[in-house]
Amino acid sequence: MNNQYAIIKSGGKQYRVKKDEIIDIELMKEEKGARIEFEEVLFVHDGQSHSIGSPFLADFLVAGELLDFVKGPKITSVKYQPGNHYKRFGHRQKYCRVKITEIGSKRSEEKGVHHGS
Repeated sequence: MNNQYAIIKSGGKQYRVKKDEIIDIELMKEEKGARIEFEEVLFVHDGQSHSIGSPFLADFLVAGELLDFVKGPKITSVKYQPGNHYKRFGHRQKYCRVKITEIGSKRSEEKGVHHGS
């Protein structure tokens, strides 16, 4: 059983990820199918030992594949103001759906690879 996981930082948020897991992260300007490398790896646990970055782990890689662009749940807020009837506000956040493909200790230096931050 593979108990390896990592904590990465992307878009100002932190995510706990495992290999083959699918997560939704902040929107990026990449195309579907693009490989994304996350440089800001904060913590890694391999099932027996762990490594903690200060603030990030050097020479450690978490990579993923951009699967799709998705929208989050619609958030609505209704506020009543006397004499002005109802005011309605809505928002629907857009995300990138990413499948984590690799958690490893070697960094790829391929051209055309986006480094998530």
